[in-house]
Amino acid sequence: METAHIYASRPYDPTNDLLFKFVFGREERKNITLQLINDILGRDGDDAFVDLQFHNTEFSPEKQADKLGRLDIFGILNDGSRIDIEMQVVNRRNMEKRTLFYWSHMYLHFDALRSGDDYGTLKPAISINILRYNFLPQENPHAAYILYNPETQHRLTEDLEIHFLEIPKYKNKPIQSMDRIEKWLAYFANKLDEKQKEELAMKDTAIKDAMQASDRYIMDDAAYREYIARESAIWDYNSDLKANLAEGRAQGLAEGRAEGRAEGRAEGERNMEMTIVKRMLLKQKPLIEISDAVDWSKERIIAFAQENNIAIPK
Repeated sequence: METAHIYASRPYDPTNDLLFKFVFGREERKNITLQLINDILGRDGDDAFVDLQFHNTEFSPEKQADKLGRLDIFGILNDGSRIDIEMQVVNRRNMEKRTLFYWSHMYLHFDALRSGDDYGTLKPAISINILRYNFLPQENPHAAYILYNPETQHRLTEDLEIHFLEIPKYKNKPIQSMDRIEKWLAYFANKLDEKQKEELAMKDTAIKDAMQASDRYIMDDAAYREYIARESAIWDYNSDLKANLAEGRAQGLAEGRAEGRAEGRAEGERNMEMTIVKRMLLKQKPLIEISDAVDWSKERIIAFAQENNIAIPK
């Protein structure tokens, strides 16, 4: 008889990016990640990916002025395809550019094309973006983008594939009627009661394993403190964003011009970013964590700290 799943006594959100990387970014649990990939991409049977090698997620800029990038989970699949899985917990209003930036680096970097190689050696690159916020103008929480001719429907290449999974668009339904993606949406949305969670775990082994790994993470005191700190930073970011956007809109409306509204919104976002950077610097948060929070380069953060006489985190 199969042992029932025992849930953690501490509540948690599976979309927390620290927790997400712990569950889906570890070699010992790559079977969970592979199942997530295959389910989102709709692959099964002989078409399914069967192995994944995790790699360093940071790509260095080619020039000092270039932007440093760090993927959440990056790996190479058994056919050589590159895969990037991003958990986006705050809406920085740049998701279109951001995912193309990451995709392009994944496609061309990580020894993708060595000197003398033919372009034919380039492998497909797949981006999966899991979002804690609404982003696309559609009701379906899953969207896939490819490169094709809209007139003839001809697909130019299979090398580009970008997926979005918008968690807030999840709609509850009976577990037995859920498809593969809806089960993962139910897991990430975290709105099931204990009985429904138990049923979901019994229906899907990979999700059950993800639940158990999440429980182990959240019951570790040190990990839980990091989790709480990250959730607080997310809450602060969203609160500051709302306040500064409201201030920017009010300023723009007062000026009575479309240009004024746009300028006010941009100024509000800039003020919000500076507030967050200053707060995190004063708390001596690591530079890479600050960079992730506001999308600033390390050099810009250091310059800001120096201008404001704040100690640079070690």
